[in-house]
Amino acid sequence: MRTVLRRSQRPAAAAAPAAAAATFAVDDERKLIRFHGTPLDLSRTEYRLLKVLVERPGRVFSRDELMERAWDDPAAAFDRTVDAHVKALRAKLRAVAPDEDPIVTHRGMGYSLREGA
Repeated sequence: MRTVLRRSQRPAAAAAPAAAAATFAVDDERKLIRFHGTPLDLSRTEYRLLKVLVERPGRVFSRDELMERAWDDPAAAFDRTVDAHVKALRAKLRAVAPDEDPIVTHRGMGYSLREGA
């Protein structure tokens, strides 16, 4: 009986979200995002863009939504500007973890952060 109770009380499912939360850490006061504990050297727009993705992993954001949330004046930028910033973000993330690509491209729809990233 004790063995069954001990097994049922193990936090096996809770371990995965804790590991995922450890991958990215957003420090909004310092405007800093850490990836696997390493602080990323981000521009203001890159910071805002990555923060939007990190706050809602798995959600697909269109280029227009990302521009509205990350740019001061979204009307002054082209939607392909988002692609250029995502490319720069990927390079910075790859410098920390070469085998990972946490940003997912959804062709014709936009971008999301891989769940569990």
